[in-house]
Amino acid sequence: MRREAVTMEKLFWCEVRDRKLGGYKFKRQYLIGRYIVDFVSVERKLVVELDGPFHASRKKYDEARDAFLRAQGYRILRFRNDYAADDIGIVLATVKQALDTCTPSP
Repeated sequence: MRREAVTMEKLFWCEVRDRKLGGYKFKRQYLIGRYIVDFVSVERKLVVELDGPFHASRKKYDEARDAFLRAQGYRILRFRNDYAADDIGIVLATVKQALDTCTPSP
């Protein structure tokens, strides 16, 4: 299960690094407060999380984490790894649309 998560993270990173997705800059495994997010566009305050099956047992933790991130002004997009594996194109299109509609941070 963890191997799949790493594979999806590598695939996503390959598609967004070096401003490949619409010219937006992403950071990987980025610390916000006491939480590490999978991917973030700091400029657009957009967090992208790729969730493996273990997240089903961590709902309260994820809810608290998401509430903290939202309070910091971040928007969060979550995708299950199996969904991303089925169609990374739709995931990337969804992220790109969110980036285009987010207000840049000052």
